[in-house]
Amino acid sequence: MQQNDATAPLVAMQPEHEWFVGIDSDGCAFDTMEIKHKECFTPNIIRCWGLQPVSKYAREACEFVNLYSKWRGINRWPALVMVFDLLRERPEVIRRHAAIPEARRIRTFIAEATAHSNDVLAAWVERTGDPELALALEWSKAVNAAIADMVHGVPPFPYVRESLELVTSCADAIVVSQTPVEALQREWEEHAIDGYVKVIAGQEMGTKSEHIRMAAQNRYAPDHMLMIGDAPGDLKAARDNGAFFFPINPGREEESWERFYTEGFQRFIDGRYGGAYEAALIAEFERALPAVPPWKR
Repeated sequence: MQQNDATAPLVAMQPEHEWFVGIDSDGCAFDTMEIKHKECFTPNIIRCWGLQPVSKYAREACEFVNLYSKWRGINRWPALVMVFDLLRERPEVIRRHAAIPEARRIRTFIAEATAHSNDVLAAWVERTGDPELALALEWSKAVNAAIADMVHGVPPFPYVRESLELVTSCADAIVVSQTPVEALQREWEEHAIDGYVKVIAGQEMGTKSEHIRMAAQNRYAPDHMLMIGDAPGDLKAARDNGAFFFPINPGREEESWERFYTEGFQRFIDGRYGGAYEAALIAEFERALPAVPPWKR
């Protein structure tokens, strides 16, 4: 990714400790995934993209992709396309002769854009005048507005604050997320935990893998780097940078954070995290996120 003003805080970050910890936000530090997707993303997908005739199936597809599958936590644009693809092949939708978008221009945007943010999409809309991209931007802005209106007062999971205090006693921590930075800052500041992290990195600053690379590459030893997340994309970001991964299991978040607080972080800084311990955690995590939707099983 080409460096720009948005990424400057990551590029300029200087280590204060030997250890580095990246932390995802939605669904990981905060119990916000359910409300954001069920009350903000999904209703606007149905409204903006004309899916009212198959709203039941659209809701099932949205929740599977974004909450209950191995794709949990992916960027909103690939997730949107995946929802369309699942609907297009579902027999119940075919029988209703519903018009499901093929999203050709959105796929091009996903493949070619320098970053998957509203600002970048707006530039594409201005340059091309493409109506599908204009509708995509309208939808994305509507989602952000719904989140700003709806998502308030949702605290961090139990043991998150305690874990942040523990982590920052001897490690440098940043937020690693694909949520817009404005929403991240609002949520972390609302609950007074923003002071525990050196940078709050969102979608405008690149992918999660890029966040970790820009903040940590050549500054920390690989076995001194850890990513905490609730989605396979977080695991990928860790592996792309040679870092360890600690999973926050969907549906068992409080238990996961308690385990991190009572044993996981200490094993990390003691050099006893890799190998069988991490492998067992990841195996448990992957069992919780299937690749096949329930209507296909």
